[in-house]
Amino acid sequence: MREYLLLLRSNRNYRNLWFGSVISQLGDWFNLLASAEIITDLTSNGVAISYLFLARFLPLFLFSPLAGVLADRFSRNKILIISDILRALTVLGFLYVRSSQQIWLFYVLTTVQFMLSALFTPARTAVLANIVVQDELVTANALDSLTWSTMLALGAFLGGVVAAAFGAETAFVLDSLTFLLSAWFIGRIVMPAVDRSVGLPQTGWLDFVDGFRYLSHEPLILAVALVKAAGSLVWGGINVLEITFAEQIFPLDGSALGRMLRIEDGGTATLGLIYMISGVGTGLGPIFMRRWLGDRRRRILLGISIGFVFLFSGILLLASAVSLPWYLSGTLVRTVGSGTVWVFSAALLQMLVPDRFRGRVFAFEFAALTLTQSISTFFAGYGQDVWGLRPTTAVLGFLGLGVTVGWIVLYRRLRPFVAEPAAPIPQSLD
Repeated sequence: MREYLLLLRSNRNYRNLWFGSVISQLGDWFNLLASAEIITDLTSNGVAISYLFLARFLPLFLFSPLAGVLADRFSRNKILIISDILRALTVLGFLYVRSSQQIWLFYVLTTVQFMLSALFTPARTAVLANIVVQDELVTANALDSLTWSTMLALGAFLGGVVAAAFGAETAFVLDSLTFLLSAWFIGRIVMPAVDRSVGLPQTGWLDFVDGFRYLSHEPLILAVALVKAAGSLVWGGINVLEITFAEQIFPLDGSALGRMLRIEDGGTATLGLIYMISGVGTGLGPIFMRRWLGDRRRRILLGISIGFVFLFSGILLLASAVSLPWYLSGTLVRTVGSGTVWVFSAALLQMLVPDRFRGRVFAFEFAALTLTQSISTFFAGYGQDVWGLRPTTAVLGFLGLGVTVGWIVLYRRLRPFVAEPAAPIPQSLD
């Protein structure tokens, strides 16, 4: 871990960006568990849970093109700060949702919150490439993944405790405060001067079209930008199904452990445990993969292929799970794969894409990701109501097989076009 700690100690800008992520991501998991509790309390069908995830994903898809243009035109750290402050105010609106008749307000506020997240995420990913050197990109992305997963594990545990002990309202207030703290840390970042105006048109619409034109002429970058979309077509539905697995199949309150610990809300406790294991997989998986494969671009491309194999294998384990430990094992394998796919594809894009296009390329990646994730979550909720949990999980597993095989075929064609950066020429001392 010395390399990761050195990055935090030596790079003040990245350290502030990282602290902001730590704080806000902790609140995100408070929010998700509190939201899941409200949904299950107010309604009991699978489609209603899908609507929760659709309200989170669709705004990201619809507003990402605008977000990419803004991230390439205006101050990226100011976009991050404004997004955080507005999200802090929006989250407080959840306190007014008290009955099933107000569920529409819950979905509207969730949509607004994730419209603002659509502005935040591409700008944040582009900022990362501005404040670390290229040799540190894989390190920074792996540390980001470890942070996300650690906050997933810690936030899922603490969020479950807070929601169970103090109610969903307390969780939403704490989430609001984390956005404000994140904005404060981001405000301490000093952005380097970067000229992104070269070769860019002067209107927002042409900016948007120019980004697509760039991608259409760069098939390697286009393929890598669609990697997360391919993965989310599979893992998006699992996010919906694991809530029902936790609530109905493996709740802890009916188990010996649950009785020993006197757990009253076994479904929330199991869901927190699932998220904790997901945090371990998404955090440690990319770090071990990086240690094994290294930072060379072709090895990163290979790592994406290995990640897809893990993702597919883990979902098949989930479909066949007969006990909670089995299900948790499948979750670990699945998230090692999804974490590797996420980190390695992000790092490779940051290496390959010029700064003046980064905002739009990452916005395109994010839009494609959220579109396929929305499709997957809706399918999961519908399939759960029509076919049941296990058949729907199995279908997602075989879909994962198709995605994995398709990527491996593509990988074999793309690999020869991935060039390593030229070594610097030594300067003569004469």
